[in-house]
Amino acid sequence: MKKITVALAGNPNCGKTTLFNNLTGMRHHVGNWPGKTVTVERKEGRTVYDDTTLEIVDLPGTYSLSGRSLEEEIAVTYLQNEKPDVVVNIVDAGHLERNLYVTIQLIELGLPLVLALNMNRYADSEGIVINTKLLSEMLGIPVVKIEAIDDTGKDKLIKEILARPAPSKKSIRYNRELEEHIAETEKKTGSRWTAVQTLIHGSDDSQIETVRKHITDVFGTNPQEVFADQRYGYIAGVLHEAVSRMEAGKKNQSERIDRIITSKWFGFPIFLGIMYLTFQIVFTLGAPIMDLIDQGFGILSELAAAGLAASLAPEWVTSLVCNGIIGGFGSVIVFLPNIFLLFLLLAILEDSGYLARVAVIMDRIMHKLGLHGKSFIPMILGFGCSVPAIMAARTLETKRERYLTILITPFMSCGARLPVYLLLVGIFFAGWSQGLVMFSLYLLGILVALTTGLLLRKTLFKGESSAFVLEMPPYRLPTIKGVLIHAGERSWEFLRKAGVIIFPAVLLMWLLASLPFGVEYASSESLIGMAGSAIAPVFAPLGFGFAEAGVAILMGLLAKEVVVGAFGTLYGVGDEALGDVLMNVFTPLSAYSFMVFILLYMPCLAAMFTIKQETGSWKLTGLAAVGMCVIAGIVSFIIYQGGVLLGFA
Repeated sequence: MKKITVALAGNPNCGKTTLFNNLTGMRHHVGNWPGKTVTVERKEGRTVYDDTTLEIVDLPGTYSLSGRSLEEEIAVTYLQNEKPDVVVNIVDAGHLERNLYVTIQLIELGLPLVLALNMNRYADSEGIVINTKLLSEMLGIPVVKIEAIDDTGKDKLIKEILARPAPSKKSIRYNRELEEHIAETEKKTGSRWTAVQTLIHGSDDSQIETVRKHITDVFGTNPQEVFADQRYGYIAGVLHEAVSRMEAGKKNQSERIDRIITSKWFGFPIFLGIMYLTFQIVFTLGAPIMDLIDQGFGILSELAAAGLAASLAPEWVTSLVCNGIIGGFGSVIVFLPNIFLLFLLLAILEDSGYLARVAVIMDRIMHKLGLHGKSFIPMILGFGCSVPAIMAARTLETKRERYLTILITPFMSCGARLPVYLLLVGIFFAGWSQGLVMFSLYLLGILVALTTGLLLRKTLFKGESSAFVLEMPPYRLPTIKGVLIHAGERSWEFLRKAGVIIFPAVLLMWLLASLPFGVEYASSESLIGMAGSAIAPVFAPLGFGFAEAGVAILMGLLAKEVVVGAFGTLYGVGDEALGDVLMNVFTPLSAYSFMVFILLYMPCLAAMFTIKQETGSWKLTGLAAVGMCVIAGIVSFIIYQGGVLLGFA
């Protein structure tokens, strides 16, 4: 069977990943790009058409191929070194001018290219008419109309891929002045593409720097802007010939919706309402499934205990299986339905284009911190996991903005904290108050992040924010397949962590709770009991000064999901019985204070190492760790002691 390697390239929000999921379905895997100290997701998959296997690689979304950002560097390195058989460039048909900038660069790279025009229904609704045959002739590449969300144009696209198109011969020609300098530089660099990139970004060669200065003097601006203007001029000429707009009085539907969604008065309340509704849905739909899973683990524990007793297994083996493995692991897995639901709803909000609007809504507030709305995007991603959220800050323009965003992003309530909330909220709160309590925790994380950002801006990170330019994609109806894939991938990541991190952690806790041999399981005489008792007084003013809470907080540094597993292991009970036990050591007020501390204290070790990787500074990493723990203690103290004074204890 023949094999063709296909690379998918294009702007963010152009439907590239949607097309990837459409082509590969669940026949893909996720890894990391090799040789990068900072993690960037790499997606690869395959599909079979007739007698040919298409190996598909989803490149990071980029607005250009200059190689200046990590995503651009990865894309260019892959395209130049791996030399895929075909590159499919997905573009938004409603915003061709911006999207074709990458197309022109792909043509300049001399790659075999197919142009996939996506979102044509949106373009049609805006009265945009694209002559695909003329566009193909002018660019020298095949052009196919598709809809990534369904199978429209899919077969034709695959046929163009199988035809293995030759590189375009219609590469952009710059004006005479630039072409002369490109020809001179190409003698040194060996290729036209490298020559252009060298003239744009410079080199250590004094002669090339002299040429770049000459270009600046002649055109009155730096070479980067000169080449960008030439490229956009070329694109404008192509669009003038191949694209027309019907004057039918049609208005942009996205703009009409945005007048309300992003308005000064309604934008933020709508955002809060959507988040509150999200948590209510999670609880309402997830609770029955949780109960079924909980009952299943209870039955499993009883069967295991009976079987081990019948086989005359030692008591420590029964304790290990029932208390350590089933009790600890089951107390985490029981929350999988709720976690899947949350990721599913976040995927719907992201794929619909709404989350990009949240950044615009928050722009006014973020400017008070010396940031801009774009900084809120990593914070939103923090609802899923702190690690990719921290890495997302690399897209910001200045070091000051990146570092400030990195330091406040971990305050956002990641999915790993969700099992703790679900456990305690389910025990101590009922009905409509459950969603309200969950909503208050997420909102508190945002407020603490913004307050901390304001303090840091006034002290360590003084300066003004850069200009805010964020593209808002058109509103789209998310596909069932797309959101299921996104939610499934993130839920699988949770299960993977359960196996790789949480499972060994609960076994370690069981061992520490059983040593020295002969002591009562998890008693004050055990190793873990002594450790918990030693640190418990620190948390007494916060409302949870008992040993098990202290141990759970320490183990939560490995992964926040372990907190629930810690309680299950330490008390040696399943999730249902765990509720009865925790009702004897927590009150609703102290449980809320505990959840606030879990929300705000330092994130897992993986997130802390990511902060070190992104900042390159142990000093800033230490500042983040100590600062978050101090802030968590202060806020929890205020909530608990304030609640006591108000009579809520």
